[in-house]
Amino acid sequence: MLARSSTWLLQAENVLFFGPSGVGKTHLAIAITMAMIEQDQACRFFPATALVQLQQKAKASYELPAMIQKLDRYSLLVIDDISYVRRRELETSVLFELICHRYERRSLLVTSNQPFREWDEIFPSGSMTVGAVDRLVHHCHIVGIKGESYRQKAAAARVSIDTTEPPT
Repeated sequence: MLARSSTWLLQAENVLFFGPSGVGKTHLAIAITMAMIEQDQACRFFPATALVQLQQKAKASYELPAMIQKLDRYSLLVIDDISYVRRRELETSVLFELICHRYERRSLLVTSNQPFREWDEIFPSGSMTVGAVDRLVHHCHIVGIKGESYRQKAAAARVSIDTTEPPT
């Protein structure tokens, strides 16, 4: 549904993918992004840690507002693996600023292997966490993905193949 129509994007709705590591959240995010590009929507994909680092650099040079404005040219901004961003990094409030700026204006697609209750590890304060989650879920499609890691399954299959004796 999300890949077939850009209506959700035109209405500035968000998409959140939750699930354990290795279940395909990033692949789904890429597939939806590619489908939106095919529908002539401007999109940008960021690993969350890379986005925060770019924002921190922009903030240090007093260019964060300009950077956030430049990101407005994208109908869809993908933030992949938000749960790998930790508040112990230099400053993650820049991520909160981006979420606030895009609220009801442009869409975000966010992937996470941690539920909302653990997002206090991402943002500098509980009130920022609540504010970010509140804005993300207000107009949102939330997709929970369950299952085993495809990478772990593949590794287990290789181990069982590698440990067998060659035919004689």
